[in-house]
Amino acid sequence: MNKDVNLRDLRRDYNKFELIREDLQADPIEQMRAWMSDAIEAKEDEANAMTLATVRADGRPDARIVLLKEIEEIGLVFYTNYESKKGKQMAENGFASVVFFWHNLHRQLRVSGKIEKIDAEDSDQYFHSRPLDSQIGAIVSPQSTVIQDKTELEDNFKKIKENLAPNTNIERPNHWGGYRLIPDLFEFWQGRSSRLHDRFEYQLHDGKWKIVQLAP
Repeated sequence: MNKDVNLRDLRRDYNKFELIREDLQADPIEQMRAWMSDAIEAKEDEANAMTLATVRADGRPDARIVLLKEIEEIGLVFYTNYESKKGKQMAENGFASVVFFWHNLHRQLRVSGKIEKIDAEDSDQYFHSRPLDSQIGAIVSPQSTVIQDKTELEDNFKKIKENLAPNTNIERPNHWGGYRLIPDLFEFWQGRSSRLHDRFEYQLHDGKWKIVQLAP
């Protein structure tokens, strides 16, 4: 970074849209679908990219970017390696949070809740919908483990691909599949001028969603 750049001087005034209580859907999943559609229409780069936050067994938080692949009535679905750091952390803790930021719309969405694995059949279906190279990549990569260099991975990738018979259906590895985040909290954040942002939180109480407004 240029030493003359002062991070304290970097700021942006958000003034594109306003979020008011009357505009919110009663169901946060429907509100999320509406915002996701807006983000795609606004040509946000990787509109389905979300920061996934998990917690280690020692209480230390961890975060990384993953891709949302489905918005269901009961939760949000994404896929990864079960034996990765995040996979182990979700197995140990059972809860997670995700954050979306759509900078073209000046919007942020936070979702928190319980984590569960999806059915194996659904993981199979999605795995086989992926490009062949992505399927092979999921097989050869021991995600999150220490490696000396990429040569072994690249050699294994090449070997599998060269030995595949035409129209072969690759079996999904047991260490890879889908998760579902079952939300009990949503927060919709709309950037506003003078940092007086609009924030609305959906809280789940006895199976019903309550909407409250938060100070920015």
